Amino acid sequence: MRIIRTLRELDITSIALFSEPDRTALHVLMADEAYPIGPGPSRESYLDLERVIETAQRVRADAIHPGYGFFAESAAFARACEAAGIVFIGPAPETIEALGDKLAAREAARAAGVPLVPGTPGPVDSLAAARAAAKTIGYPVMLKAAAGGGGKGMRMVRAARQLDAAWTLTRGEAAAAFGDDRMYLERAIERPRHIEAQILADGRGRVVFLGERECSVQRRHQKLLEETPSPLFDARRRAAFGAAACRIAKQVGYRGAGTVEFIVDARGAFYFLEVNTRLQVEHPVTEMVTGLDLVAEQVRIAEGRGFSFGARPPAPRGWAMETRIIAEDPARQFMPSVGRIERVRFPQGPGVRNDAGVYRGYEIPIYYDSLLAKLVVWGEDRERARKRLARALREFVLEGVHTNIAFHRWLVEHPEFAAGRLSTGFLDEHFTAEALAPNREATAVALLAAALHAREERGRVTLPAAANGARRSRWSTETRRIGRPVR
Repeated sequence: MRIIRTLRELDITSIALFSEPDRTALHVLMADEAYPIGPGPSRESYLDLERVIETAQRVRADAIHPGYGFFAESAAFARACEAAGIVFIGPAPETIEALGDKLAAREAARAAGVPLVPGTPGPVDSLAAARAAAKTIGYPVMLKAAAGGGGKGMRMVRAARQLDAAWTLTRGEAAAAFGDDRMYLERAIERPRHIEAQILADGRGRVVFLGERECSVQRRHQKLLEETPSPLFDARRRAAFGAAACRIAKQVGYRGAGTVEFIVDARGAFYFLEVNTRLQVEHPVTEMVTGLDLVAEQVRIAEGRGFSFGARPPAPRGWAMETRIIAEDPARQFMPSVGRIERVRFPQGPGVRNDAGVYRGYEIPIYYDSLLAKLVVWGEDRERARKRLARALREFVLEGVHTNIAFHRWLVEHPEFAAGRLSTGFLDEHFTAEALAPNREATAVALLAAALHAREERGRVTLPAAANGARRSRWSTETRRIGRPVR
Protein backbone atom coordinates (compact mmCIF):
# COMPACT_ATOMS: atom_id res chain seq x y z
CA MET A 1 0.00 0.00 0.00
CA ARG A 2 2.83 2.37 0.84
CA ILE A 3 4.47 1.83 -2.55
CA ILE A 4 1.18 1.90 -4.49
CA ARG A 5 0.32 5.35 -3.13
CA THR A 6 3.60 6.84 -4.35
CA LEU A 7 3.35 5.14 -7.76
CA ARG A 8 -0.14 6.60 -8.16
CA GLU A 9 1.21 10.11 -7.46
CA LEU A 10 3.95 9.50 -10.05
CA ASP A 11 1.43 8.24 -12.66
CA ILE A 12 3.13 4.83 -12.72
CA THR A 13 0.98 1.71 -13.07
CA SER A 14 1.09 -0.50 -9.96
CA ILE A 15 0.98 -4.27 -10.43
CA ALA A 16 0.46 -6.47 -7.38
CA LEU A 17 1.37 -10.14 -7.12
CA PHE A 18 -0.56 -12.22 -4.60
CA SER A 19 -0.83 -15.69 -3.11
CA GLU A 20 -4.24 -17.31 -2.66
CA PRO A 21 -4.67 -16.27 1.02
CA ASP A 22 -3.89 -12.67 -0.01
CA ARG A 23 -6.54 -12.56 -2.74
CA THR A 24 -8.57 -10.06 -0.68
CA ALA A 25 -5.57 -8.21 0.79
CA LEU A 26 -5.76 -4.42 0.62
CA HIS A 27 -2.78 -4.02 -1.73
CA VAL A 28 -4.39 -6.46 -4.17
CA LEU A 29 -7.67 -4.52 -4.13
CA MET A 30 -5.93 -1.15 -4.53
CA ALA A 31 -3.34 -1.93 -7.22
CA ASP A 32 -4.05 -1.04 -10.84
CA GLU A 33 -3.47 -4.68 -11.80
CA ALA A 34 -3.08 -7.86 -9.73
CA TYR A 35 -1.99 -11.41 -10.61
CA PRO A 36 -1.95 -14.69 -8.63
CA ILE A 37 1.37 -16.49 -8.18
CA GLY A 38 0.59 -19.53 -6.06
CA PRO A 39 -0.68 -20.98 -2.77
CA GLY A 40 -0.17 -19.73 0.79
CA PRO A 41 3.28 -21.09 1.72
CA SER A 42 5.73 -18.34 0.71
CA ARG A 43 8.17 -20.77 -0.92
CA GLU A 44 5.41 -21.72 -3.35
CA SER A 45 4.45 -18.12 -4.16
CA TYR A 46 6.29 -15.00 -2.97
CA LEU A 47 9.64 -16.80 -2.73
CA ASP A 48 9.27 -18.67 -6.02
CA LEU A 49 11.84 -16.64 -7.95
CA GLU A 50 11.13 -18.10 -11.36
CA ARG A 51 7.36 -17.62 -11.03
CA VAL A 52 7.71 -14.01 -9.91
CA ILE A 53 10.06 -13.15 -12.80
CA GLU A 54 7.94 -15.03 -15.34
CA THR A 55 4.81 -13.20 -14.19
CA ALA A 56 6.58 -9.83 -14.33
CA GLN A 57 7.69 -10.54 -17.90
CA ARG A 58 4.24 -11.74 -18.94
CA VAL A 59 2.54 -8.55 -17.70
CA ARG A 60 5.36 -6.41 -19.19
CA ALA A 61 6.52 -4.84 -15.94
CA ASP A 62 9.39 -2.35 -16.31
CA ALA A 63 10.59 -2.60 -12.71
CA ILE A 64 10.09 -4.44 -9.43
CA HIS A 65 10.02 -2.81 -6.01
CA PRO A 66 10.78 -5.60 -3.50
CA GLY A 67 9.22 -3.92 -0.45
CA TYR A 68 10.51 -4.86 3.02
CA GLY A 69 10.79 -8.65 3.05
CA PHE A 70 10.96 -11.79 0.92
CA PHE A 71 13.31 -10.81 -1.98
CA ALA A 72 14.12 -7.31 -0.69
CA GLU A 73 17.70 -8.28 0.22
CA SER A 74 18.23 -11.14 -2.21
CA ALA A 75 21.21 -10.75 -4.53
CA ALA A 76 19.97 -13.73 -6.57
CA PHE A 77 16.63 -12.02 -7.17
CA ALA A 78 18.25 -8.70 -8.11
CA ARG A 79 20.49 -10.60 -10.54
CA ALA A 80 17.47 -12.43 -12.02
CA CYS A 81 15.75 -9.08 -12.59
CA GLU A 82 18.79 -7.80 -14.47
CA ALA A 83 18.94 -10.95 -16.60
CA ALA A 84 15.25 -10.57 -17.47
CA GLY A 85 15.66 -6.91 -18.43
CA ILE A 86 13.63 -5.70 -15.45
CA VAL A 87 14.84 -2.84 -13.22
CA PHE A 88 15.35 -3.89 -9.60
CA ILE A 89 14.55 -0.89 -7.41
CA GLY A 90 17.43 -1.30 -4.99
CA PRO A 91 21.20 -1.74 -4.87
CA ALA A 92 23.26 -3.74 -7.35
CA PRO A 93 23.37 -7.54 -6.79
CA GLU A 94 27.06 -7.36 -5.91
CA THR A 95 26.37 -4.79 -3.19
CA ILE A 96 23.53 -6.84 -1.69
CA GLU A 97 25.78 -9.91 -1.72
CA ALA A 98 28.66 -8.11 -0.02
CA LEU A 99 26.54 -6.50 2.69
CA GLY A 100 24.20 -9.47 3.21
CA ASP A 101 27.12 -11.43 4.62
CA LYS A 102 27.68 -9.93 8.07
CA LEU A 103 31.38 -10.81 8.07
CA ALA A 104 31.96 -9.17 4.68
CA ALA A 105 30.00 -6.13 5.90
CA ARG A 106 32.24 -5.91 8.95
CA GLU A 107 35.28 -5.89 6.69
CA ALA A 108 33.76 -3.06 4.61
CA ALA A 109 33.16 -1.08 7.80
CA ARG A 110 36.70 -1.75 8.96
CA ALA A 111 38.08 -0.55 5.63
CA ALA A 112 35.96 2.61 5.92
CA GLY A 113 37.38 3.33 9.37
CA VAL A 114 34.10 2.75 11.20
CA PRO A 115 34.28 1.39 14.79
CA LEU A 116 33.48 -2.31 15.23
CA VAL A 117 32.46 -4.29 18.29
CA PRO A 118 35.41 -6.56 19.21
CA GLY A 119 34.82 -10.05 17.84
CA THR A 120 36.13 -12.87 15.68
CA PRO A 121 37.60 -11.70 12.34
CA GLY A 122 35.85 -14.52 10.50
CA PRO A 123 33.48 -17.45 11.07
CA VAL A 124 34.17 -19.99 13.78
CA ASP A 125 33.82 -23.47 12.33
CA SER A 126 33.42 -25.56 15.46
CA LEU A 127 32.17 -25.46 19.02
CA ALA A 128 35.74 -25.80 20.27
CA ALA A 129 36.77 -22.73 18.24
CA ALA A 130 33.77 -20.85 19.62
CA ARG A 131 34.78 -21.71 23.19
CA ALA A 132 38.33 -20.45 22.58
CA ALA A 133 37.08 -17.22 20.91
CA ALA A 134 34.60 -16.50 23.70
CA LYS A 135 37.33 -16.91 26.30
CA THR A 136 39.53 -14.42 24.42
CA ILE A 137 36.75 -11.87 23.84
CA GLY A 138 35.34 -12.22 27.34
CA TYR A 139 31.79 -12.98 28.46
CA PRO A 140 29.08 -11.99 27.81
CA VAL A 141 29.29 -12.57 24.04
CA MET A 142 26.80 -12.43 21.17
CA LEU A 143 26.65 -15.52 18.99
CA LYS A 144 25.56 -14.46 15.51
CA ALA A 145 24.76 -15.99 12.13
CA ALA A 146 26.96 -14.66 9.32
CA ALA A 147 23.91 -14.47 7.03
CA GLY A 148 21.52 -13.31 9.78
CA GLY A 149 19.08 -10.46 9.78
CA GLY A 150 15.72 -9.33 11.13
CA GLY A 151 16.66 -10.35 14.65
CA LYS A 152 17.08 -14.01 13.73
CA GLY A 153 20.15 -16.16 14.25
CA MET A 154 21.57 -14.41 17.31
CA ARG A 155 21.83 -15.15 21.02
CA MET A 156 23.49 -13.62 24.02
CA VAL A 157 25.72 -16.02 25.97
CA ARG A 158 26.51 -14.78 29.47
CA ALA A 159 28.67 -17.64 30.72
CA ALA A 160 30.76 -20.53 29.37
CA ARG A 161 28.24 -23.09 30.60
CA GLN A 162 25.58 -21.64 28.26
CA LEU A 163 27.66 -21.73 25.10
CA ASP A 164 27.15 -25.36 24.06
CA ALA A 165 23.34 -25.16 24.02
CA ALA A 166 23.35 -21.69 22.43
CA TRP A 167 25.72 -22.89 19.68
CA THR A 168 23.43 -25.78 18.72
CA LEU A 169 20.23 -23.72 18.80
CA THR A 170 21.56 -20.67 16.95
CA ARG A 171 23.37 -22.65 14.28
CA GLY A 172 20.24 -24.72 13.61
CA GLU A 173 18.11 -21.56 13.44
CA ALA A 174 20.56 -19.96 10.98
CA ALA A 175 20.57 -23.03 8.72
CA ALA A 176 16.75 -23.12 8.67
CA ALA A 177 16.23 -19.37 8.15
CA PHE A 178 19.11 -18.52 5.81
CA GLY A 179 20.48 -21.82 4.46
CA ASP A 180 23.84 -20.82 5.95
CA ASP A 181 25.01 -22.04 9.37
CA ARG A 182 28.27 -20.05 9.61
CA MET A 183 28.62 -18.36 13.00
CA TYR A 184 30.80 -15.63 14.52
CA LEU A 185 31.13 -14.02 17.94
CA GLU A 186 31.08 -10.43 19.18
CA ARG A 187 31.46 -8.91 22.62
CA ALA A 188 28.03 -8.22 24.09
CA ILE A 189 27.40 -4.60 25.04
CA GLU A 190 25.27 -4.33 28.17
CA ARG A 191 22.12 -2.19 27.95
CA PRO A 192 22.87 -1.02 24.40
CA ARG A 193 20.79 1.27 22.26
CA HIS A 194 19.96 0.34 18.68
CA ILE A 195 20.29 3.42 16.47
CA GLU A 196 20.32 3.42 12.67
CA ALA A 197 21.21 5.88 9.92
CA GLN A 198 18.98 6.45 6.88
CA ILE A 199 21.06 7.03 3.77
CA LEU A 200 20.38 7.69 0.10
CA ALA A 201 22.99 7.06 -2.59
CA ASP A 202 22.63 7.98 -6.26
CA GLY A 203 25.03 5.26 -7.48
CA ARG A 204 27.40 7.88 -8.85
CA GLY A 205 29.36 8.55 -5.68
CA ARG A 206 26.99 10.90 -3.89
CA VAL A 207 25.68 9.68 -0.53
CA VAL A 208 23.52 11.72 1.86
CA PHE A 209 22.55 11.15 5.50
CA LEU A 210 18.88 11.80 6.32
CA GLY A 211 19.09 11.50 10.07
CA GLU A 212 19.13 8.75 12.65
CA ARG A 213 16.33 6.61 14.04
CA GLU A 214 16.18 5.35 17.62
CA CYS A 215 14.98 1.72 17.48
CA SER A 216 15.85 0.48 20.97
CA VAL A 217 12.38 -0.61 22.08
CA GLN A 218 12.34 -4.22 20.92
CA ARG A 219 11.12 -7.66 21.84
CA ARG A 220 13.20 -10.66 20.80
CA HIS A 221 15.33 -8.35 18.60
CA GLN A 222 12.23 -7.15 16.71
CA LYS A 223 11.54 -3.41 16.76
CA LEU A 224 8.25 -2.17 18.21
CA LEU A 225 8.59 1.62 18.34
CA GLU A 226 10.94 3.94 16.45
CA GLU A 227 11.59 7.65 16.63
CA THR A 228 13.71 10.34 15.07
CA PRO A 229 15.88 12.03 16.13
CA SER A 230 17.41 9.97 18.94
CA PRO A 231 17.12 11.57 22.39
CA LEU A 232 20.72 10.46 23.00
CA PHE A 233 22.45 12.43 20.24
CA ASP A 234 23.61 16.01 20.17
CA ALA A 235 24.64 17.78 16.94
CA ARG A 236 28.31 16.76 17.18
CA ARG A 237 27.60 13.08 17.76
CA ARG A 238 24.93 13.07 15.04
CA ALA A 239 27.38 14.48 12.51
CA ALA A 240 30.00 11.83 13.33
CA PHE A 241 27.35 9.10 13.18
CA GLY A 242 26.07 10.20 9.77
CA ALA A 243 29.58 10.55 8.37
CA ALA A 244 30.43 6.98 9.43
CA ALA A 245 27.30 5.62 7.73
CA CYS A 246 28.08 7.46 4.50
CA ARG A 247 31.68 6.18 4.48
CA ILE A 248 30.46 2.58 4.53
CA ALA A 249 28.03 3.25 1.67
CA LYS A 250 30.78 4.85 -0.42
CA GLN A 251 33.13 2.00 0.39
CA VAL A 252 30.82 -0.50 -1.36
CA GLY A 253 29.53 1.80 -4.13
CA TYR A 254 25.99 1.83 -2.73
CA ARG A 255 22.93 2.83 -4.80
CA GLY A 256 19.43 3.60 -3.57
CA ALA A 257 17.93 3.80 -0.09
CA GLY A 258 19.58 1.89 2.73
CA THR A 259 20.01 1.76 6.47
CA VAL A 260 23.27 1.44 8.36
CA GLU A 261 22.62 0.05 11.84
CA PHE A 262 24.75 0.62 14.93
CA ILE A 263 24.91 -0.53 18.53
CA VAL A 264 25.47 2.39 20.91
CA ASP A 265 26.81 1.97 24.44
CA ALA A 266 25.87 3.93 27.56
CA ARG A 267 28.62 6.49 26.87
CA GLY A 268 27.27 7.21 23.39
CA ALA A 269 30.07 5.40 21.53
CA PHE A 270 28.68 3.68 18.42
CA TYR A 271 29.76 0.44 16.74
CA PHE A 272 28.80 -0.88 13.31
CA LEU A 273 26.17 -3.63 13.32
CA GLU A 274 24.92 -4.25 9.76
CA VAL A 275 23.51 -2.68 6.60
CA ASN A 276 19.94 -3.28 5.46
CA THR A 277 19.98 -2.95 1.68
CA ARG A 278 16.32 -1.94 1.43
CA LEU A 279 13.73 0.49 2.69
CA GLN A 280 13.03 -0.09 6.39
CA VAL A 281 9.60 -0.64 7.91
CA GLU A 282 10.22 2.46 10.05
CA HIS A 283 11.10 4.81 7.16
CA PRO A 284 7.94 6.98 7.67
CA VAL A 285 9.43 8.76 10.69
CA THR A 286 12.26 10.02 8.47
CA GLU A 287 9.70 11.16 5.90
CA MET A 288 7.75 13.02 8.58
CA VAL A 289 10.72 15.14 9.66
CA THR A 290 12.32 15.69 6.23
CA GLY A 291 9.24 16.00 4.02
CA LEU A 292 10.77 13.56 1.53
CA ASP A 293 9.01 10.60 -0.09
CA LEU A 294 11.64 7.88 0.16
CA VAL A 295 9.82 5.55 -2.24
CA ALA A 296 9.77 8.35 -4.84
CA GLU A 297 13.50 8.86 -4.24
CA GLN A 298 14.09 5.14 -4.82
CA VAL A 299 12.20 5.32 -8.11
CA ARG A 300 14.13 8.40 -9.25
CA ILE A 301 17.47 6.73 -8.48
CA ALA A 302 16.41 3.55 -10.31
CA GLU A 303 15.50 5.69 -13.33
CA GLY A 304 18.97 7.27 -13.23
CA ARG A 305 17.66 10.75 -12.35
CA GLY A 306 19.33 11.18 -8.95
CA PHE A 307 17.81 12.94 -5.96
CA SER A 308 14.81 15.28 -6.01
CA PHE A 309 16.71 17.87 -3.95
CA GLY A 310 19.76 19.98 -4.74
CA ALA A 311 23.13 20.16 -3.06
CA ARG A 312 21.77 19.32 0.39
CA PRO A 313 18.80 17.27 1.60
CA PRO A 314 16.08 19.07 3.57
CA ALA A 315 17.06 19.74 7.19
CA PRO A 316 15.00 17.59 9.57
CA ARG A 317 12.32 19.49 11.47
CA GLY A 318 10.54 18.40 14.64
CA TRP A 319 10.19 14.90 16.07
CA ALA A 320 8.42 11.77 14.78
CA MET A 321 7.46 8.46 16.38
CA GLU A 322 6.10 5.24 14.90
CA THR A 323 4.39 2.31 16.61
CA ARG A 324 4.02 -1.02 14.87
CA ILE A 325 0.47 -2.30 15.33
CA ILE A 326 0.83 -6.07 15.34
CA ALA A 327 -1.62 -8.98 15.61
CA GLU A 328 -0.26 -10.44 18.81
CA ASP A 329 -1.19 -10.73 22.48
CA PRO A 330 1.28 -8.92 24.79
CA ALA A 331 -0.42 -10.46 27.82
CA ARG A 332 0.56 -13.92 26.55
CA GLN A 333 4.24 -13.33 25.72
CA PHE A 334 3.33 -11.58 22.44
CA MET A 335 1.78 -14.72 20.93
CA PRO A 336 0.60 -14.18 17.31
CA SER A 337 -3.13 -13.78 16.77
CA VAL A 338 -5.16 -14.61 13.67
CA GLY A 339 -8.80 -14.09 12.80
CA ARG A 340 -11.24 -11.67 11.22
CA ILE A 341 -11.09 -7.93 11.84
CA GLU A 342 -14.59 -7.03 13.04
CA ARG A 343 -14.11 -3.32 13.64
CA VAL A 344 -11.38 -0.80 12.90
CA ARG A 345 -11.11 2.95 13.46
CA PHE A 346 -7.83 4.66 12.68
CA PRO A 347 -6.87 7.76 14.66
CA GLN A 348 -6.90 11.09 12.85
CA GLY A 349 -5.95 14.69 13.49
CA PRO A 350 -2.97 17.03 12.99
CA GLY A 351 0.39 15.31 12.61
CA VAL A 352 -1.07 11.77 12.48
CA ARG A 353 -0.36 9.28 9.69
CA ASN A 354 -1.67 5.74 9.27
CA ASP A 355 0.11 3.25 7.00
CA ALA A 356 -2.23 0.25 7.10
CA GLY A 357 -2.73 -2.98 5.19
CA VAL A 358 -6.04 -4.10 6.68
CA TYR A 359 -9.73 -3.20 6.72
CA ARG A 360 -12.95 -4.26 8.44
CA GLY A 361 -13.84 -7.83 7.46
CA TYR A 362 -10.29 -8.75 6.45
CA GLU A 363 -9.19 -12.23 7.52
CA ILE A 364 -5.61 -12.27 8.79
CA PRO A 365 -3.86 -15.34 7.34
CA ILE A 366 -1.49 -17.60 9.25
CA TYR A 367 1.27 -17.54 6.67
CA TYR A 368 2.88 -14.11 6.87
CA ASP A 369 4.15 -11.36 9.11
CA SER A 370 1.69 -10.18 11.77
CA LEU A 371 2.22 -6.44 11.15
CA LEU A 372 -1.19 -4.83 10.50
CA ALA A 373 -0.49 -1.10 10.48
CA LYS A 374 1.96 1.61 11.42
CA LEU A 375 0.78 4.59 13.42
CA VAL A 376 3.10 7.55 12.88
CA VAL A 377 2.94 10.98 14.51
CA TRP A 378 4.86 14.25 14.25
CA GLY A 379 5.36 16.98 16.86
CA GLU A 380 7.46 20.11 17.26
CA ASP A 381 9.57 18.35 19.91
CA ARG A 382 9.77 14.93 21.57
CA GLU A 383 7.28 15.62 24.34
CA ARG A 384 4.65 16.95 21.95
CA ALA A 385 5.17 13.97 19.65
CA ARG A 386 4.87 11.60 22.62
CA LYS A 387 1.65 13.17 23.84
CA ARG A 388 0.20 13.16 20.33
CA LEU A 389 1.06 9.48 20.01
CA ALA A 390 -0.60 8.76 23.36
CA ARG A 391 -3.75 10.57 22.19
CA ALA A 392 -3.77 8.73 18.85
CA LEU A 393 -3.35 5.35 20.53
CA ARG A 394 -6.37 6.08 22.74
CA GLU A 395 -8.41 6.68 19.56
CA PHE A 396 -7.15 3.54 17.79
CA VAL A 397 -9.79 0.78 17.68
CA LEU A 398 -9.12 -2.63 16.13
CA GLU A 399 -11.35 -5.52 17.21
CA GLY A 400 -11.57 -9.18 16.24
CA VAL A 401 -7.96 -10.14 16.94
CA HIS A 402 -5.53 -9.44 19.74
CA THR A 403 -3.22 -6.47 19.08
CA ASN A 404 -0.45 -4.65 20.92
CA ILE A 405 -2.28 -1.29 21.00
CA ALA A 406 -2.73 -1.46 24.79
CA PHE A 407 0.96 -2.29 25.13
CA HIS A 408 1.91 0.84 23.18
CA ARG A 409 -0.36 2.94 25.38
CA TRP A 410 1.49 1.61 28.41
CA LEU A 411 4.87 2.18 26.75
CA VAL A 412 4.46 5.83 25.73
CA GLU A 413 3.17 6.74 29.21
CA HIS A 414 6.03 4.97 31.04
CA PRO A 415 8.24 7.48 32.93
CA GLU A 416 11.47 5.94 31.61
CA PHE A 417 10.29 6.17 28.01
CA ALA A 418 9.08 9.72 28.56
CA ALA A 419 12.56 10.58 29.88
CA GLY A 420 14.24 9.01 26.82
CA ARG A 421 16.14 6.45 28.92
CA LEU A 422 16.06 3.56 26.47
CA SER A 423 17.89 0.33 25.73
CA THR A 424 17.22 -2.90 23.85
CA GLY A 425 16.48 -4.43 27.25
CA PHE A 426 13.69 -1.94 28.03
CA LEU A 427 10.92 -4.54 27.97
CA ASP A 428 12.89 -7.05 30.05
CA GLU A 429 13.47 -4.36 32.67
CA HIS A 430 10.04 -2.74 32.81
CA PHE A 431 7.26 -4.76 31.16
CA THR A 432 5.11 -7.47 32.69
CA ALA A 433 1.76 -8.79 31.50
CA GLU A 434 0.21 -7.44 34.70
CA ALA A 435 0.90 -3.92 33.43
CA LEU A 436 -1.93 -4.41 30.93
CA ALA A 437 -4.42 -5.86 33.42
CA PRO A 438 -7.66 -3.84 33.29
CA ASN A 439 -8.42 -1.49 36.16
CA ARG A 440 -11.21 -3.13 38.21
CA GLU A 441 -12.93 0.15 39.04
CA ALA A 442 -12.86 1.31 35.41
CA THR A 443 -14.23 -2.06 34.27
CA ALA A 444 -17.09 -1.87 36.79
CA VAL A 445 -17.99 1.64 35.63
CA ALA A 446 -17.97 0.54 31.97
CA LEU A 447 -20.20 -2.46 32.70
CA LEU A 448 -22.65 -0.30 34.66
CA ALA A 449 -22.80 2.24 31.83
CA ALA A 450 -23.43 -0.52 29.28
CA ALA A 451 -26.24 -1.95 31.43
CA LEU A 452 -27.91 1.46 31.80
CA HIS A 453 -27.64 2.08 28.06
CA ALA A 454 -29.22 -1.31 27.28
CA ARG A 455 -32.08 -0.58 29.71
CA GLU A 456 -32.76 2.78 28.07
CA GLU A 457 -32.80 1.22 24.61
CA ARG A 458 -35.31 -1.47 25.67
CA GLY A 459 -37.63 1.19 27.09
CA ARG A 460 -37.51 3.32 23.97
CA VAL A 461 -40.57 2.96 21.66
CA THR A 462 -40.41 4.09 18.04
CA LEU A 463 -43.78 4.33 16.29
CA PRO A 464 -43.92 3.23 12.67
CA ALA A 465 -44.70 5.95 10.15
CA ALA A 466 -48.26 4.72 9.54
CA ALA A 467 -49.07 4.86 13.26
CA ASN A 468 -48.48 8.61 13.59
CA GLY A 469 -50.43 9.54 10.54
CA ALA A 470 -47.56 9.95 8.07
CA ARG A 471 -48.01 8.54 4.60
CA ARG A 472 -45.21 6.80 2.73
CA SER A 473 -45.29 5.43 -0.78
CA ARG A 474 -44.70 1.73 -1.50
CA TRP A 475 -41.69 2.76 -3.65
CA SER A 476 -40.12 4.55 -0.66
CA THR A 477 -40.77 1.59 1.66
CA GLU A 478 -39.28 -0.95 -0.77
CA THR A 479 -36.26 1.25 -1.45
CA ARG A 480 -35.46 1.53 2.23
CA ARG A 481 -35.95 -2.23 2.64
CA ILE A 482 -33.17 -3.01 0.12
CA GLY A 483 -30.86 -0.42 1.63
CA ARG A 484 -30.94 2.34 -0.98
CA PRO A 485 -31.19 5.96 0.18
CA VAL A 486 -34.32 7.92 -0.56
CA ARG A 487 -33.78 11.49 -1.69
